[in-house]
This record gives sequence, C-alpha cells and structure tokens, in this order.
Amino acid sequence: MATSSKLSSHIRRRLRPSSAFNFLPALSHARQFHLLTNPNPKSNSSTNLLSPHLPWNAYSFRQTLTSSHSRFFSTGSSDDSDFVRFGDSGADSGTQLEVMDFGATASTGEESLLPVQGLISVLDQFHELTGLPWWIVIGSSTVAMRVTLLPLLIVQLKKLKRIGELFPKLPPPLPPMFSGKSYIDQISLFRKERRAIGCPSFMWFLAYLSVQIPCFFLWLTTIRRMSLDNHLGFDCGGTLWFQNLSELPHGVSGPIFPLLIAGLHYANVQISFKVSSLKEMKGMFGLLAKYYKHYLDFMTLLLFIFAYYMPQGSLVYWVTNSTLSVIQQLALKDPAVRAKLGLPVNDKPTETVNSEELGTPEISPLASPTKMKKISLQNLSPKDLVNLSIQVLSQRDKETALQLLELALEKDPEYVRALIIMGQTLLQKQLHAEATEYLEHAITKLFSTGHPTEVEDIDLLILASQWTGVAYIRQGKFKEGIVHLERIGQLKEPDEPKSKAHYYDGLLMLASALSNVGRKDEALKHLRLAAAYNPAYSEYVEQCENEDDGLISDLASSRRADY
Repeated sequence: MATSSKLSSHIRRRLRPSSAFNFLPALSHARQFHLLTNPNPKSNSSTNLLSPHLPWNAYSFRQTLTSSHSRFFSTGSSDDSDFVRFGDSGADSGTQLEVMDFGATASTGEESLLPVQGLISVLDQFHELTGLPWWIVIGSSTVAMRVTLLPLLIVQLKKLKRIGELFPKLPPPLPPMFSGKSYIDQISLFRKERRAIGCPSFMWFLAYLSVQIPCFFLWLTTIRRMSLDNHLGFDCGGTLWFQNLSELPHGVSGPIFPLLIAGLHYANVQISFKVSSLKEMKGMFGLLAKYYKHYLDFMTLLLFIFAYYMPQGSLVYWVTNSTLSVIQQLALKDPAVRAKLGLPVNDKPTETVNSEELGTPEISPLASPTKMKKISLQNLSPKDLVNLSIQVLSQRDKETALQLLELALEKDPEYVRALIIMGQTLLQKQLHAEATEYLEHAITKLFSTGHPTEVEDIDLLILASQWTGVAYIRQGKFKEGIVHLERIGQLKEPDEPKSKAHYYDGLLMLASALSNVGRKDEALKHLRLAAAYNPAYSEYVEQCENEDDGLISDLASSRRADY
C-alpha cells in the first residue's frame, strides 16, 4: 500500500496543469513507438491520427484533455498493468493533441483565403480527372489562365488605339501655366469633350494589369501553400531535376530555376523598354522611365536570390508565367499578328526603314555634300527625319516622305515642324480632313504655353495657320478657313526675312479668301500691304479692283514651301 500511495502521489504531481504540456510530448513519442511496432493498429486510431481534415477546435481540445484526465484517475489498481494502461492512454491523448495543434496552425492561413482554397480544389479535380503529373497540371493551368486573360488584353489595346486617334482632338486635360484658367473647369471641359467624341475612358490603361496582377499572386500563393503543406502527390509530382515540388532549390541543380526566373524577367524588361524609344522620351516622364527601368533591372538580382527561398512547385508556375509573357510580348510586336487582331502596326515605318536602308547624306558638319552613307533611320532624331522627308519630297516621293514623317512623330508626337509638313504633304495628296487634324494639332501645341514669342515659333504659327486655312477652304468651309488666315493678319510683321516672306504669303491667301466671300475692302487692304512688300503682288491688287475672278484660284499650288 505504501508503494501504491507513493505512486499515486507521484502521478498527481505529474498531472498538475502546469506540467501537463511538458508530459504530453514524451507520451507522444511513446505512442509513436507503439504505432511503429504494431503492424495492425486499430482502424479508429489510424483514422483519427492520419486524417488531415479533422474538425479540430477548442472544444475538441478540452474534450481530449478531459478524457485523458478521466483515464489517468479512473484506475484503482496498484499493479503494474494499470500503470501501463495509464501510460498508453496518456500517449494516445498526447498524440492527438500534437496532431490537433499542427492542423490548427497549418490551416489558420488557408481558411482565411477562400480564393486559395477554391483554386486548390479546382487543381485537385483537374489532377484527378486527367491523371497528369503535378508539374504539368501547374503549367497547363498557368497557360489556361493567360489564354483566358488574352481577350481582355486585346480589347484594352483596341481601346488604347482609339484613345490615341482621338486624343489630338481633345483640349489639354490641364490648363496651360499662367493661363488663368481653373483646373476644375479645364478638367470638366476635357471630360465633356471626351464623351462628345466617343473617346474611351482612360481607366482602360489599367484594365489588364488590374486583373493579371491579382491572378498572378493568387496562383503563386496557392501553389506555395500546397507545396508547404506537402500536398498529396507533390513529393513526386515533378520531373528532371525538380522531382519533389515541396522542396526548395538545392544541390548542383539548385541555381537552374533562379537563373531562369531572373533571365526571363530581364528579357521582359528589355522587350518592354526599347533603348531607342527610351532615349527619345523627354522631360520628367523620360527621367522617371529611365529610373524605373534601372529599378526593374536591379530587380533581376533580387529575384535570383528570392527564388532560392520558394518551393519548386511555385517556381514551375513562375517560369511558365514569365515564358508566356515573353512570347506574348514578341507576338504582339509582330506586324502580321497585330494586323490580324486589328491593332495599329506601330513598327511599320521602322520596318520600311530597316528593310530598304535608304542612302542619305551623312549628318555631320564635316561631311561632304556628295558623300552618301547607309544608315538606319530608326537611329535618327525627329529633326533629322523631317529634314530627310523634305529631301524626299523634292523628288516627288510622297509615300516615303509620309513614312519618314510618321516615324518622326512616333518618336516625338508633339514635334510642331513635323506636324506642319505632314499636313502640307497630305494636302498634296488631297487628304484635306486628315491634313486639318495635323495642322490644328500643331497650332494647339504652339499655344499650349501661351502666345508664341520666339522667332521660330512665330514662323511655325504663320505656316500652320496658312495651311489650315487652305485645308478648310478646299473643303468648302470658308468661314473656318478665314478664321485661321485672319490670325496671320493680327500678327506683327516679322523682322526675320524668311518669316516675313511667309507672313505676306499668308496675307495674300487671306485677301483671296475675303474677296471670295464678298469682303472686297478688307481684301484690298491686305493686298496693298503685300504689294508694298513685293511689287510682284501688284497685279493681284488690280485684279481685285477690277473684280477679276482670276484672283480666286488654288493658292496652295502657287505658294512657296521653302522650309
């Protein structure tokens, strides 16, 4: 009895709440040994211990602990067999506690992310249905996701194409500096005009990214969760050097995935940011684009390091997704693909340039006028391209000149000189409406910072107003044309000889338009000013005084274009 009393006292001390959790792990190891040495464990014990979907919660924890205590104190025998039963029961409860605690910890993050659970179920069903290995399931699901998102990308590109076509017709979204206009009024006007002409919302710029980025992280998080939880089949669901999808990259083949991810990221960055187009960007946006590209280049190194800490299952997804991004970018840059999708072929001028490699004078002060050199037009600046287009126009090759001007405007859409010459060239091709758009865009750009004061800007304003007036008059819109031509008459006579010649040419066109609508007195006033500058214009004064219809003619064909 003394022995039994001492034993009971010892057991009570060991079963105090403060020591219960220290005692359970030891019992758990005993239970593990019991399970390993027993080839035919009871079915209910096996089910309770191995099922990963038990509804463990706080109530089951208290129930298990209570049942363990009841077993500990229910024995009244003093022999060793009762103590053995006590130890076995305690081990059972300890093992259940350990399994419960692990399951609760692992499922805490999963249960809070329903999209992750849903995607895991979809991947499981696809795996069971097809019987394919897990690495193929991961790769094919990634392809399916990107193919599903492709129509949204195509719609976005078409919307952006439409925005690009209509944007020149819109007023500036922000008022010019020192204009005195309210920001709210200017933005309201911009939105009103955008709706009036049917321009799509500028939120389309974010449409594809707002869907692609969440999908990317959903797939990445889901497959990482499956890898960390040793999802059924992940331990042997790979191939080649990544047999176990739950493991991190290691060994001799460990750097393969990190190198692939870093290399594909770098390739995507280089395709997205062409060096030539980046150099042509100006101002604050050009500086921000430059630093952003440097940041993405630096991310290549960080991604290489980060990939070592990702399970191989996640890396299979990442490599597949990055590969599809490279393929998608290259495909959408191909002119044939873009034409089939109804997208603008941005690289058409570049393609013509590179295929024909036109011979042009070397652009250098030291170059001989007769020295010719094969150059790539893609490397020329907008100014050089405009100068080259003028040379081509002198040879009456309007199509090549238009391609050169399109390339110049692609590099700098706000280049006023290119806009004016483009408008004049389109006038020669009888494309009056298209010419009007380019010329009015040039005038808007000249007034964007206030009234022009520089000599060159005033000369460009005279030319743009002159040819815009001609374009409207050729369309039968005399009222609109006269408005632009009268702008020339309101300017002060320039001092620079070339600008002065353009100024009086504009006055002559204004006089012709005024005479055509019956405003003879105003027409004579401008004609006499022009005749005082150039006596050769005196014949037009006589024609107007004698009401000779010969004055009303196609002035654009007789005016100079000495740019």
